[in-house]
Amino acid sequence: MLRSVLVRRAAPRVVLARTYATPVEFKQPKEDPQLGDYPNLPPISAQRRPAKGWWNVQERRNFGEPLPEQAEVLSLWSPDVFNISRESALKQFGIAVLVFLGFTMAVRASVPERPAVPRNYPYDGLVKELGGLQENKAAVYEPEEE
Repeated sequence: MLRSVLVRRAAPRVVLARTYATPVEFKQPKEDPQLGDYPNLPPISAQRRPAKGWWNVQERRNFGEPLPEQAEVLSLWSPDVFNISRESALKQFGIAVLVFLGFTMAVRASVPERPAVPRNYPYDGLVKELGGLQENKAAVYEPEEE
């Protein structure tokens, strides 16, 4: 009896291990069958086009020109397209941080020291003469109990 219980418990684990071990491959279709005879244009951002010589200068398009499938993402209203490598961006950011830190250190070094010593009052900074610590605290009002 114990053997049959162990076999029943071990069998589902093996089956689950087999079902999750096979990877699922997703392949993008080369041509969308829903487009029909509409041209399959390459996804090129409108920011890469020259600024002048268009019927619609704001969108950089001519009248009747077909739009790519992802026209909203590729329009001029999408995030900017940068032509900079990651290494160059990190180098420029590092230079900017070093310039900022150098400027702050130069300002800190150029500030002169205080010409006088701060005042030092007797009796714990005139606590007794100013009324004490308890008298100077803000009043705390508690709600009345009904």
